Amino acid sequence: MIGYLALAGYAATIPAANWLIGNVGTVCVPNGPCLIPVAPGLMAPSGVLMIGAALVLRDAVHSVLGVRWAFGAVVAGVAASLLVASPSLAVASAAAFAASELVDLAIYHRLRALSVVLAVLASGIVGAAADSAAFLLLAFGSLDYFGGQMVGKLWATLLAAVALLMARVRHQEAGQ
Repeated sequence: MIGYLALAGYAATIPAANWLIGNVGTVCVPNGPCLIPVAPGLMAPSGVLMIGAALVLRDAVHSVLGVRWAFGAVVAGVAASLLVASPSLAVASAAAFAASELVDLAIYHRLRALSVVLAVLASGIVGAAADSAAFLLLAFGSLDYFGGQMVGKLWATLLAAVALLMARVRHQEAGQ
């Protein structure tokens, strides 16, 4: 059940992120993204709010249902994105998710046997970099917001890693 909830959440984050980029922000750049502050003096496209969650949900889908389901969620999310965003934004999003999914496959899959928390953190950092670079270059033709994208995504990854660690500790305490 948890795997399918993560799958639905993961697929939903893709169109939500694409909608946010064009509609929500403290500043909206003409012919560019809507931006939000992610740290003092650092802005990022508002879709970063969803993509940080997407990276964590992807790891849950990968763990519970497998990589094929994770790729299927990307396809479903991109298809839904076509309803709320321009085709060029949806294609940039698809390429970015594919790049980060491949990076995640290489990192998360190998590290989760050692430590789920380490796997989430490591794949989150590298996946965020791959996703950010691919998306920003394809959608906007520049890496101007790369730092903000990384900070925003890493906040979500860090929060998820802490939540996983707390859940694991509670589970171990309940079992003793």
